[in-house]
Amino acid sequence: MTFSRQKSLTKAIALLIACTLLLTACGSKLQTVSASGGTPEVTELRYQGGVGSVTFPELAEDLGYLAPLKLKFIGNTISGPQDIQSVVTGDTDFGGAFNGAIVKLISAKAPIKPVIAYYGVDDNTWTGYYVLDGSPIKTAKDLIGKKIAVNTLGAHHEFVIKEYLHRAGLTAEEIKQVTLVVVPPVTTEQTLRAEQIDVAALGGVLRDKALERGGIHPLFKDSDLFGIFSAGSYVLTDKFIKANPNASRKFVEATAKAIEWARTTPREEVVARFEKIINERGRKEDTSTVKFWKSTGVAGKGGLISDKEFGTWIQWLVDEGVIKDGQLKLQGLYTNEFNPYANEKK
Repeated sequence: MTFSRQKSLTKAIALLIACTLLLTACGSKLQTVSASGGTPEVTELRYQGGVGSVTFPELAEDLGYLAPLKLKFIGNTISGPQDIQSVVTGDTDFGGAFNGAIVKLISAKAPIKPVIAYYGVDDNTWTGYYVLDGSPIKTAKDLIGKKIAVNTLGAHHEFVIKEYLHRAGLTAEEIKQVTLVVVPPVTTEQTLRAEQIDVAALGGVLRDKALERGGIHPLFKDSDLFGIFSAGSYVLTDKFIKANPNASRKFVEATAKAIEWARTTPREEVVARFEKIINERGRKEDTSTVKFWKSTGVAGKGGLISDKEFGTWIQWLVDEGVIKDGQLKLQGLYTNEFNPYANEKK
């Protein structure tokens, strides 16, 4: 072999080795990205929806953020507590409820983890507790012996009402004399005007329509008590997260992106998208409610959860005597680890 040919062969071998090392390195890097991004371990997520409304996971799917995961609708929920209970029993893969209701269920040893906030209170989205004009009810003390209509017990409305009564200085015995009555939201205004109840919890389109008709005013609002805050979260079971970390991440990531899309997109476009989703899913629903949509109400970017949004209700349950002081720890109770905005400022 000539010196020239030997030199050429040496160069070729060196080049081959270099390429092999480069490809190996690239392959290793690609495998790392694939492992961290991850292919979802399941193909679909079972959930409950709401009549005439669009959830952020549903919006995420329509926007293409959730793919390759798909949602499987199994029915409409009747309340937040029922929705998260369905997650515990395994009937659904995710569900959402008021944070206080979640804390209460966790205190009962339910193996669930809040992973992203999905509703809350801001300047445009809030609930008022309304009385008729001319009502003798002027203060919290006047509610003793009276009836307040709520959509369900053990959720947002009940916690807010009792916090209002606590702050006004009512004793535990006096608070027991304030009766909470479960009334379907669509008939709450009518029930108030018929004087079958003394106070009605009204929010969203039902509040706006009632105010248009006049004759009512708020005794107090949840925003008066807590300001701007995320009030409810979606939960997954600990078992689901452990078995399906990639699917869990994809679900939270997609939902977070949908929240930010709704937050930053012109309101008219968001409403139009909601109407499209409702019409295309073919459940024979009325789209009039979504026309009154105003904001996400979610405080943290992309649904990031903050300590106070659970710490407040842990302390509340302690004060109520439902759980013992120290029974629940805030650390580890919820997680933002799957949220793509976790490293950004809220």
